[in-house]
Order: sequence, then C-alpha cells, then structure tokens
Amino acid sequence: MNQPVATEDFVTNVAQELPFLRRYARALTGSQQSGDNYAAATLEAMLEDPELVDRSISTKVALFGAFHAIWTSSGSPVEEAETGLKARAQLHLKRLTPNTREALLLHTIEEFNFNQIGQIMMVGEAEAEELVRIAQQELSESVTGKVMIIEDEAIIAMDLQSIVADMGHAVTGVARTRDEAVRLGQAETPDLIFADIQLADNSSGIDAVNDLLGQLGDVPVIFITAFPERLLTGEKPEPAFLITKPYTEEQVRLAASQAMFFSSTETLHG
Repeated sequence: MNQPVATEDFVTNVAQELPFLRRYARALTGSQQSGDNYAAATLEAMLEDPELVDRSISTKVALFGAFHAIWTSSGSPVEEAETGLKARAQLHLKRLTPNTREALLLHTIEEFNFNQIGQIMMVGEAEAEELVRIAQQELSESVTGKVMIIEDEAIIAMDLQSIVADMGHAVTGVARTRDEAVRLGQAETPDLIFADIQLADNSSGIDAVNDLLGQLGDVPVIFITAFPERLLTGEKPEPAFLITKPYTEEQVRLAASQAMFFSSTETLHG
C-alpha cells in the first residue's frame, strides 16, 4: 500500500516539480486556464486521497501519475466551445490514437524515459514506447503552416529553420531584434512563432511577441529559452509551449505540431 503523502520533503519536492506539471498540462490542453485547472485538481486530489500518490517512485513521476489519474478519469476531454478553424483542429486532435499525445509530450517535453512514462500512464514500458512512435507519425502528418523565428543566434536560427522546413512548414523569415520581428510579422502573418527571450540589441523577445499578438491576434507562440524560470512564475499569463535550451530536434518538432493543433491556421488539412 502507498505511504501517506504529507511529509515536508515530499511537499517541497512537489513544489519544485509543479511548474513543469503546469507546463505539461498547458501543452496537453492547449490552454493555460484549462491546464492550470487540471494541475490544481491534481493537488486537491492528492490532499484528499494520499494513496493516489505512489511514494515508491520519484516525486516527479508520482506527481505526473496523479495528474494522469485525474486526466483519464475526466475522459481526457477537448473543450467544445471553440468555433471555426480551431474547432476543426480540436476535432482532428480527438481522432489521434488514444494516449499517444500524452506519451509523446511526457517523452519529449518533460524528458521522461519509457519506463517512467509507463509508470505515469499505468502501461508497460514497451507499450509506452509504441505510443510515442505512433504519436510522432500522426502529429507529423497533421498540419502545416507559416512559421516565423525570432532568434539572435545565427546557428540556432538556422537549425530551427531546417527543422521546421523539414516538417513541411514555410519559414517567413528570421528576426534578431524586437523591431525586426514586428516588421517581419507585419509583412507576412505567420501561423506560428518561435521566439527567444533575449535578443541581439538587448531587446526582449517577450515584448516582441506581445507587440505581434497585439497586431496579429491569437497566433500560437513557442518560446525557446535558457531561462524557463522567467516564464514559469505563475504570476502572469504563461506560454502554453516552452522549450528549454539546449533543445532537441524532437522537442522542436513536437512543440510545433502541438501548437499547430491549437492554432487557427488556414493550412490545416481537412
């Protein structure tokens, strides 16, 4: 039987892992509010039912496992309130093989191994690996669009261009500063933005994104940064998609596919 939860060390460890659970929940649902609601429900359930948490495994795995117990018990819902192209994206998302997107996010964004994914999702290690493989294939075939990159490091910008182009996306251009980003966005509206936080002239990628969203409307953004803690404070709106440098190609591919699922891109395949 699992041991009680409420020890000081365990609570401290949960607090340290909570920002990453919130990041995962937002990427899973496509919404900060919805993701945070699930994260909060997980903490409440852990307090009410200590045996929901398996203390024989690491705190992070146990926390994510508790989240998945809540997520699956709710039916892993995709909200129906959206209309238009976003509704089409959500409908497409529902058609994915069950559990594959969860497994892929756990593997690529949160960097759990297949054994840990199995513990979280209550499946065998081999099944967890197969779920990840299926998701990689299905997501890569789902959507294409126009991608804008805000990045002042030339090598990283070239790498991102190569990755997204190989996925079938069109790159509208690369901006190294806040002003360049605004001009580039005005010249051609992107379906997706990749953005660093610190730019070449000491301007802010966050400010550049806010400028663009103010002009272009609701465009999905993926922040790629060496300073994720600056965007995971819980004190203000946070990005649904956040990758930590140094990143992997697989992380970039997954984040792009996930973001496109929840975007209003007109290039969504029917």
